[in-house]
Amino acid sequence: MNLLRFTTAGSVDDGKSTLIGRLLFDSKSVYIDQMEAVEKSSQRKGLERIDFSLLTDGLKDEREQGITIDVAYRYFATPARKFIIADTPGHIQYTRNMVTGASTADAALILVDARHGVVEQTRRHSFIAGLLGIPNIMVCINKMDLVDFNESAYDAIVADYASVQTAAGLKHVAFIPISALLGDNVVDPSPNMPWYQGPTLLHHLETVEVDRPESQSDFRFPVQTVIRPHSDMHHDFRGYAGRVASGKISVGDRIVVQPSGLESDIAQIHLGSQTLETAHTGQSVVLTLVDDVDISRGDTLSAGTSPQLEQASEATLCWLDNSPQRPGAKFVIRHGSAEARAMISHVHGVLDISSLEFQGQASPLTANSISKIQLKTTKALVMDPYTQNRVTGSFILVDEGTGATVAAGMLS
Repeated sequence: MNLLRFTTAGSVDDGKSTLIGRLLFDSKSVYIDQMEAVEKSSQRKGLERIDFSLLTDGLKDEREQGITIDVAYRYFATPARKFIIADTPGHIQYTRNMVTGASTADAALILVDARHGVVEQTRRHSFIAGLLGIPNIMVCINKMDLVDFNESAYDAIVADYASVQTAAGLKHVAFIPISALLGDNVVDPSPNMPWYQGPTLLHHLETVEVDRPESQSDFRFPVQTVIRPHSDMHHDFRGYAGRVASGKISVGDRIVVQPSGLESDIAQIHLGSQTLETAHTGQSVVLTLVDDVDISRGDTLSAGTSPQLEQASEATLCWLDNSPQRPGAKFVIRHGSAEARAMISHVHGVLDISSLEFQGQASPLTANSISKIQLKTTKALVMDPYTQNRVTGSFILVDEGTGATVAAGMLS
């Protein structure tokens, strides 16, 4: 399936929801009754034009544990590709929302107000996109109608963003001047900006290459559960259920159970009622082995290069909790299907958004802060660097006392 997951980010009132609404409308992805309701709401507000932001604002909802995630998800498709959009809010206090919405994204759409240029949130969201390893960045310079579609305003932002791109380690960045309100360069080329010869936003979304490193990486399979039916038909059946985190595996391939190091061969691969010869990244399957091996939830089946086994790990952490970090606090780390007790043994530095560098800081971590830390766990994590594998390279920390999720991190 040709699917692109992308997230939107930007400062408050940069027009993210309006842009998504315009994109849905101009690509004919809005139902008639939805459009009629939006038109009536716009009229009641006394607006001369349709308020396209109403197409997404109604989907925002509160999430778990009193933390406002506030991400609106929309789904649409064109003949070329299917799309999942995560529209994240722009308020500085909701930096954690960007992490949530972008954690599975293949691309990030960062809006910049043509009047204000590159601002603090532009730098923050760009840096997070780099940390999360998002391969494709689209910088949409919005509200070009408010600067008279001036090419020099566009050029100044492109030049100013160069230092951000370097500091954030962004590889592929496309710049698109748009007006979400009027629809210029969103789906159709703008007659108001003949100086821009690049693709429209939709054309870029339809043609950008989706580069998922997990599909090219070594095989990793975190075991979620062991299936033992104990039925007359499947009396001796023992299968290991989970989702292929990276790579592929075929019947007859040799695998290693981590962290025990035991080895066996793949006997069968089941997908529902089907029997497969090969399983690929993203497929939820049940594997059976030739040998009876001691395997349980939290173990990882691997092939190819061995993953790292570490009890002391370097990581980049985003603090999600409203309450600040308590030095010496104990956590439960959830890493794939495994759990262990953990603690933050040292904070190396906290991101300074002005310089986009990690600066030493003695005070505890606070909501939305991004830091470099050392993590210690009671048992070894079966891990790969996050840049190679988003599943085996990521984790969340849960407060051992309250059960609240307090942080999300990426292993180095």
